[in-house]
Amino acid sequence: MTVSFDPNAPAAADSGIYGLPFTEDEAAVVLVPVPWEVTTSYGGGTSGGPAAILAASRQVDLYDLDVEKPYAPGIFMQDEAEEIVRWNDEGRALAQKIIEVGGVIETDELRAALARVNELGAKLNARVEAETERLVAKGKIVGVVGGDHAVPLGAIEVLARRRPGLGVLHFDAHSDTRDAYEGFSFSHASIMHNVLTRAPGVAKLVQVGIRDVCEEEMAFVASQGERARVFFDRDLARRKMAGETFAAVTREIVETLPREVWVSFDVDGLDPRFCPHTGTPVPGGLDFHEAVYVIGEVARSGRTIVGFDLNEVAPGPDGDEWDANVGARLLYKLIGLTLASQGKAKLR
Repeated sequence: MTVSFDPNAPAAADSGIYGLPFTEDEAAVVLVPVPWEVTTSYGGGTSGGPAAILAASRQVDLYDLDVEKPYAPGIFMQDEAEEIVRWNDEGRALAQKIIEVGGVIETDELRAALARVNELGAKLNARVEAETERLVAKGKIVGVVGGDHAVPLGAIEVLARRRPGLGVLHFDAHSDTRDAYEGFSFSHASIMHNVLTRAPGVAKLVQVGIRDVCEEEMAFVASQGERARVFFDRDLARRKMAGETFAAVTREIVETLPREVWVSFDVDGLDPRFCPHTGTPVPGGLDFHEAVYVIGEVARSGRTIVGFDLNEVAPGPDGDEWDANVGARLLYKLIGLTLASQGKAKLR
């Protein structure tokens, strides 16, 4: 594709993601924004993540040290769907009533609220699934941009159906393997439980950076046997402190993955200094360069990254753009390394 713009020029305020001029039809990568945070149970604001990342992306230089011209195949971000915004507003108000009582449902009003929240969650999943199916059928690489971490389920289901044997590489502070947390079938705390129970085409879940987990989640992951592997943050830190190189640790992570991989990235998998306003920050976590290194080694190993999601970026108060700045740069790395793994861009 011929690029008809100057990649060294500043981006216009009303330009597309990263200041790029591509349409959806022209772009190899289509980003689907999902401004959703219905079941967020601690800090809020992640529904503003897609818009904040879009605005911050226009300050990202397009030259990349890992991938040659990742912008050239074309990147396009859809407009936020008004329908999702409405569903989020309705669901968030209802879910808060349940969250305030810790998920203890004892009245008809709360039972009705829970049923409606779960109905809205199912609608969202169906919408993301249908949009992903449409785009993949057109040969597009899909990246889902949340929102809270509940949002990529429909997209992962599509890729797992189309590519049985799929691996999911999951960066997070949390295991997210609770069963219907606080009664919500599609909670952000249940995304990987739902992936493993609703997407039989997923052959392997590999979790990296986990450091906040409950007994139920530990038991569930153990019940999956070889289908799930967890690289706990504590263990990664201990191995580095004992003198093992991060490169050696990364090789072990990559070797557990099948040939085709979906990357699911919750920004709280990073050290909280990178995205301090994310909904549930936890001390510890990966350095930005460590996370990018792991994803890069997946691409360099000859594996194919078939798609990705990035979630839990929340704008800071008073116009603080730091979280969105980090999110936009991490998203650009995800895009570039995905393209490189598919032979659509060249690794440096």
